[in-house]
Amino acid sequence: MGAIAVTEPGAGSDVAGIITRADDGGDAYIINGSKMYITNGTQADWVCLLARTTPGTGYKGMSLIMVPTDTPGFIVSKKLHKLGNHSSDTAVLTFDDMRVPKTNCIGVEGMGFYMQMEQFQRERLVGAVSATAGMERALRRTIDYLRERQAFGMPLIHNQWIHFKLCELLTEIEALRQLNYYTASLMAQDETSLEVVKLASMCKLKAGRLAREVGDTCLQFHGGMGYMEETPISRYFRDARLLSIGGGADEVMLGIIAKLEDMLPPRRKE
Repeated sequence: MGAIAVTEPGAGSDVAGIITRADDGGDAYIINGSKMYITNGTQADWVCLLARTTPGTGYKGMSLIMVPTDTPGFIVSKKLHKLGNHSSDTAVLTFDDMRVPKTNCIGVEGMGFYMQMEQFQRERLVGAVSATAGMERALRRTIDYLRERQAFGMPLIHNQWIHFKLCELLTEIEALRQLNYYTASLMAQDETSLEVVKLASMCKLKAGRLAREVGDTCLQFHGGMGYMEETPISRYFRDARLLSIGGGADEVMLGIIAKLEDMLPPRRKE
């Protein structure tokens, strides 16, 4: 099992701000730093680490390095306790003078940022596709529950507000599914195109926000039962919240879309 280690205590969505170093140690890198919110961090056999191999700041001079977790100097500093996704472990990792052969560098040294950005497009689209399936499952569970639950002498689903709201959400889910499919078809042709970057960001943004609405609505329609921890919809409500944060927050997606739509003012020259 592997893990991807990008986020740091001081650099999350701003990937260019990472400071974990992989210094030159002859035929090896000497790695020092820390990574945070790393999925599978407590049990991974290896970590794909984004670290700075050239001193400086900004997006240049970073590399992706494959790090075996049995390497001396690799430390799982803390297992984190989360609001949701309890079946997935998340950890803080520390690297203390850890020596890793330079042959473990993935691709060309110094090109790690660019490769990571390409990976993000796939991650965001996969997240949106997975979330779409999860939303539909949550909604179908809720429909089944509302067919059985009686109130005021009839099944709850016969309430016009309830079945109209469910139909709206089903329509939103189907629209997102088609956007996902269209983006995937373009990505299969050229995953580095700016149009793919924009559309993958749109998929991720819409999926995160729609999942929150679906979770909140389904929990509300379950009433008190939905607020019970053992109810599947309460788990969905907690788990779905991560989508608007992990893999790039909603605000980052909006910034990418605005930039690619040429909505942002030009940068001032230094």
